Amino acid sequence: MAASRVDVEEIRGQLEDCLSKLGFEVYPLKVGWYNSLLPPSLRLAYPDDSLAMVVLSTPSMFEQAFLPFLEERGCQGLSDPIDQCVKHCVTSAVSQVDVRYDYELLPSRKPKFLAQTAAHVSGAAFYYQQSDVRDQPWAEKKIFGVCVHPRFGGWFAIRALLVFGGVMVGSEMEQPVPPDCVPSREGRIQLLEAFNFHWQDWRYRDIIRPVQTYSQKQKDYFSTLPAKRFDLLKTWGLMPRENVPPEPTTPHTKVTLDALCLSTVGLFLSLKCFLTKLRYINAH
Repeated sequence: MAASRVDVEEIRGQLEDCLSKLGFEVYPLKVGWYNSLLPPSLRLAYPDDSLAMVVLSTPSMFEQAFLPFLEERGCQGLSDPIDQCVKHCVTSAVSQVDVRYDYELLPSRKPKFLAQTAAHVSGAAFYYQQSDVRDQPWAEKKIFGVCVHPRFGGWFAIRALLVFGGVMVGSEMEQPVPPDCVPSREGRIQLLEAFNFHWQDWRYRDIIRPVQTYSQKQKDYFSTLPAKRFDLLKTWGLMPRENVPPEPTTPHTKVTLDALCLSTVGLFLSLKCFLTKLRYINAH
């Protein structure tokens, strides 16, 4: 059955209660908005009216989630520490939801979701592409697109897509228009060239004046080659640990959709707000 607009905001609010204090933002969208921009091979296998939420990390995620996560739990195995943190935070907040992370691939080697497309259709960030430039100067050269956040510019990351397969959203949920932060042709050329040709100097992130950027410590982390990041964490006193005790279960607070009076949704989703000491998550 269809969820009302109020229901959507209730679900979003519960997620934000858990994730915003860790440096994340949550934006709702319909699966149909996302699928309409993609070829069949990349579409999500859900009805067009299915509710989804895209999760972004902001600059504060590094200090509010990632470093506390490492101090509390350390790293397990050789997988990327940021990915471990993000997965821990998101899965601690939701259950019985199709969670797709930005780093995951299908067996075909295609991404499980196109992060920048999801951010654009949700209104979270404008996805600037080669086709958005009039009389483009690059001829046949392939130019990759990039999202710009209206408050953080390029200082953010798109971490996950949560698909609520059993929640249908009615026509009252209208697709938002993402803020066009770089409206001029010259600005878009500057942005895309900085991202494609000079991405390592980070200049594209400052295409607008951001309200917050990465801290120097976060810049140092992401400027380090992935293979060397474990060594960097060791210098910070954050040693990878193989044997991590299981997470406590009793202290967590569970909030269900039933508690939100969403019985019409027909979905039993648990939203577990984290312990303060398990604060957490994000990416590059």
